[in-house]
Amino acid sequence: MRQRRDLYILQQRRMPTQIIQRNLTVEPSRANYERNGYCIFSEQIAPDHVLDNALHGMAAVRDGVFDLGLPPTEHPGYDPTVLCKINNPHRSDKGLYRLVTCPEIGQKVAAVTGAQRIQVWASQLLIKPPGTEAAGHVGWHQDRQYWKMWQEAEGLFTAWIGLSDVTEPSGPMHFVKGSHRWGFLDQGDFFGNDQRALREEIELPAGESWTEESALMPCGGLSVHHSLTFHGSHANVSDTPRCSLAVHLCDERALPVPGVTSYYTAHLDDPQICPMLYSGTTHL
Repeated sequence: MRQRRDLYILQQRRMPTQIIQRNLTVEPSRANYERNGYCIFSEQIAPDHVLDNALHGMAAVRDGVFDLGLPPTEHPGYDPTVLCKINNPHRSDKGLYRLVTCPEIGQKVAAVTGAQRIQVWASQLLIKPPGTEAAGHVGWHQDRQYWKMWQEAEGLFTAWIGLSDVTEPSGPMHFVKGSHRWGFLDQGDFFGNDQRALREEIELPAGESWTEESALMPCGGLSVHHSLTFHGSHANVSDTPRCSLAVHLCDERALPVPGVTSYYTAHLDDPQICPMLYSGTTHL
């Protein structure tokens, strides 16, 4: 294990109180999720032992160590000059697997979405180094643009878990309020790095406006967003990496498109690749 692993991961476990309070003015709830298309939990959700193991797992996967035997489906290698996106690391590391199956997270996601059954079908480990400027951007997009292997947008959402303190300077995710109600616009680009140009190209429905909210949270915090919610992130101008695990989820309403061959719907019966996050009827 490289020494820098602890330097930038395990030291980032607490966030200044004034930052946390900015998102505590509105209590996360199902009503907020239905109105805005997202919910932000500005407190640590995963228990300490789960989070600590996930932080070690993030560093291990970044460095090419996979204790579950399966490599991620895509690993570009870590380059401190660009955003690092590693696809499906939960199938590769015990700590990350335990995070994506954490009951406390499952209960929170079920509470805001109303889902009775929640299954993991993909994940992305995102490490945004400091000083990457536009190379660290995530362009404005709707997840549905990349999820056409599913029949409908409903029943699909993402749990985004902070694996470092996520402050405004670190380049947090920004959500566009109420944009999930605009329908599927098929505009924007995750991989685009000119946020202003992307925003200008997105045609808003008549009478709608573009209002953003930053998803600020401590390490172990959580946000949940709908597959049609526009979101993106800007540069990390802090002095530490911004790290997160985006966990893509489906509920009992989601159905794969018949006859479409996709890795993401071909393994729904494999618990290492597509584990169950929540199954029950009692919400928090």
